[in-house]
Amino acid sequence: MRALFGGRTKHDYLSDALTLLSGWTREGEQIRRTLHIDDTQHAALTERVKVVADALHLRPEISRRADHTQIRVGHGHEPLSEGEVLLAARIEDAYRAVTEG
Repeated sequence: MRALFGGRTKHDYLSDALTLLSGWTREGEQIRRTLHIDDTQHAALTERVKVVADALHLRPEISRRADHTQIRVGHGHEPLSEGEVLLAARIEDAYRAVTEG
């Protein structure tokens, strides 16, 4: 992912992230993903995301609604960072692992 960020403007980071991460949508300087998973899958996903987020020193917002899980990555007032894009990609990996396994 490093090549993606070399010499690009902050707007390009977010645009490139959304291109590479299907299912994620932009909200200001954040990206958001809604996943239709059950409670067991939500618990497994949350644990996997926590491990990656702790390693990257990031705090995504993860919330559970009636039939879906919503995840937000980034801060509303700061540009999306390389680490946050990496976290979103790892969340996708975790999502596939808990829904396919």
